[in-house]
Formats: sequence, C-alpha cells, structure tokens
Amino acid sequence: MMNGSFLMYSVFQLLAAVGIFAILIYMTKFIRNKVKSSSFLKNSKFANPLEYFPSEPLFYLKQVFYMVMILIFILIILYLTFNWIKGSTVIFVLDILISIYLSINRSWDSFNNKVLLFLLIPFASITGILFGNSAFSFLNLFHILGYLYFIQFYYHEFVKYTESNGLGLSIIVTFTILLVSFLFTILAEGVSPMDSATMVSNAFTSNSFDATGKIMIGKINSLVLAWGGFILSIVGTATLAVSIVMSYVSRQFEDMKDFVKNKKEKE
Repeated sequence: MMNGSFLMYSVFQLLAAVGIFAILIYMTKFIRNKVKSSSFLKNSKFANPLEYFPSEPLFYLKQVFYMVMILIFILIILYLTFNWIKGSTVIFVLDILISIYLSINRSWDSFNNKVLLFLLIPFASITGILFGNSAFSFLNLFHILGYLYFIQFYYHEFVKYTESNGLGLSIIVTFTILLVSFLFTILAEGVSPMDSATMVSNAFTSNSFDATGKIMIGKINSLVLAWGGFILSIVGTATLAVSIVMSYVSRQFEDMKDFVKNKKEKE
C-alpha cells in the first residue's frame, strides 16, 4: 500500500512538473509576443540599444553573451551534479528560467528537437521548489545532457558570429582563464560554484577576492554588479574610442572638402 501511494505521489509530481513547465512556456511566449507587438516599444528610443551605444561595441556584447550563457550552463550542471544544498532554491529558479528561455527560442518541429525539449524540462528543480524534495533527481542526468548540447551549440554560434563579423578571438582566452580559475577555486578553496563564481569575478574585475554576499541573492547581486560594471566600462571605452576616431575622420574629411573647394576656386 505504501509503495502504491509513493508511486502515485511520484506520478503526481511528474505531471505537475510537466504541466507547470508547459504553462510557464506558454505565458512567457504570450508576454514576449505582446511586448514585441507593442507600439510603444516599436517607436521608443529607450528600446533601441543603438540609441545608447555605437554598433561596434554591441558586436562585442553579443560575443560576451554567448560566453556568459556557457558559464551559466556549467554553473547549473555543477549544482545539479553535486547537489549543493546551500542556495539550491535560487539555482532551481535559475534552472527553470534558463530552460524556459532555451525552449521559447527554438523551433520544435523535428523529432530530434522534441527530444531536446524533453531534456530541457527541469523536473528536479520544479518539484524541488513545489514539494521540497524530488523523486526525479535521476532525471537530472537527462537534463544535464540537454545543457551539454547547448554548451556546444552556443560555442559554435560564438565562433560563427565572431568569424562572420571579423571579431577577434581574444575573448576565448579570457573565457578559458575564467573557467580554469572558477574550477580551480572550487577545488582549492572548497567552496560552492556560486561562491567560486563571485570570488573569481570580483578578483578578475579588480575588486576584493573576498567581496561576495552572505546569502545566494547577495552573491548573484555581487556577480551582476561586478560584471555589469566591467562590461559597461568596456563599452564606454569602446564608445569613446569610436567617437574620437569618427570625430577625427570627420574633421579630415571636411578639411579635404575645403582643400578641393579652394583648389577649384583658384583654377
């Protein structure tokens, strides 16, 4: 009788996870479509990044986006694999949000893509939040396979984007240094992946190595502030450089026009 009750409860958890994930995807797609079709956003300068930055720095931001996504995948994989209890709720939420993002930005027409969609369902994260524990932790193995697929997918997208836009691969060196430091800090310091991420990020962006939050939300805030400031400083420097170069070129062009005009008048 006990086994039958446990089986029914497990099936209920499974169906709840699938149903909630499907509802979240539908709601997210609905909201996204509404936002995209909004006349305010279409005509608003605030929604156009070119109003803030020249196009050149935006190319580099997309490079950074691909690398950041890969790092997030690795962070979630480590938590799902080694079951760090501290801050697990926040990781569950992050896992669900990333899974939704990946699901709504891909076509699911083919059979292979339908299999991939199943791999993206965060069974353990949803049931962990709803019920406090999960009978489907073993499904993390399949979920991790989905993330591994997207790691190689985003890496190939990064390479393709970099080559097609004539950008440098120096960010690969930066990414490699950060990844090695991230993994080394976990082993050497005996800390969780999130602690390692905040420690390495703060050290890399010239803050204190120990500058991190006490709780998981604080650690995420520390990451956002460190990398937000770092990226904005890069974009700001690139924007300033572009504006100086454009100003110089514009002056040279005007001088050349004046020179040609004066020459014609003399003739």
